[in-house]
Amino acid sequence: MAHFMKRHLISFCPTLAPPPSLLPATVTFFYSLSQVTTETMTVIIPSLPHAHLSAPPLPMSILRRLPFHSLTPCHYRPRRRFATLAAVRQDTTVWTPTPISSIETAAESLFHISIDVSSSPDLAASHTLPGQYLQLRLLDVEKPSFLAIASPPSLAASSGAFEFLVKSVAGSTAELLCGLKKGDVVELSQAMGNGFNIDKIDPPEDYPTVLIFATGSGISPIRSLIESGFGADKRSDVRLYYGARNLRRMAYQDRFKEWESSGVKVVPVLSQPDDSWTGESGYVQAAFSRAKQIHSPKGTGAVLCGQRQMTEEVTSILVADGVSSEKILKNF
Repeated sequence: MAHFMKRHLISFCPTLAPPPSLLPATVTFFYSLSQVTTETMTVIIPSLPHAHLSAPPLPMSILRRLPFHSLTPCHYRPRRRFATLAAVRQDTTVWTPTPISSIETAAESLFHISIDVSSSPDLAASHTLPGQYLQLRLLDVEKPSFLAIASPPSLAASSGAFEFLVKSVAGSTAELLCGLKKGDVVELSQAMGNGFNIDKIDPPEDYPTVLIFATGSGISPIRSLIESGFGADKRSDVRLYYGARNLRRMAYQDRFKEWESSGVKVVPVLSQPDDSWTGESGYVQAAFSRAKQIHSPKGTGAVLCGQRQMTEEVTSILVADGVSSEKILKNF
């Protein structure tokens, strides 16, 4: 066995063979026959002008006696470089340069950003449903950010603008984005995702109750939904439970009256309110549990966006109360 392995080792891993320019030479090889034994040998390679260090492959009678992991030829080792190149080839994202129209403070650590897409009709037309998102890339920054579109699809069609609510996180692309100014150029992908499938909770007379839940910057696609219109004024009970740490961190307060007039009751919930706060406090899911008031689970739909813990707990509460999980809409 060992004698046979010494004869045929070089053919099993040909990349170990030295080039002809180094012949003659003394080469030492080792080969692991198991996890505990190792065969070694030293051979003198003759000085031949066209020496070829290959031999017939190992017969099956020998191969069957070796552990599988010992039989992996060196030229079959994974090639990470090829995997990386394949990933690059699969990136078919179409990037469109677009200028920033405005950047304004929306709340503490939150920024309202408007981007002009009027010169990119295909990009503007890709936004068709509330709840969709896209990728945004900064020049000289390799990693893009995924951002939910806060404006309704109609705004892109009428004004040629995409609006976003962006949370500035230290060390992130979002922080760099929030530090830009009007006229700076960013790159956008087309809008993607299925958004909120409102068809599942239509018509309004069959689903008179719609419960909406959002936390932090998760209010961004919820704004798109409310301002797109989903028949809220034709439903008897539409509530928005919107959670933030305090009023300073709650965006879109200037839109609450408009949302209320469209048929959406806004219920702000503060987890760390000031002493003067008299509204709902704690977490969104706790505030909802205190209120509940689901009169007809079969006629109830829900829309969720925000922290994972909130969405999971609210979903559990709704399902336990008889609301169909198919009627609980998310945009991811």
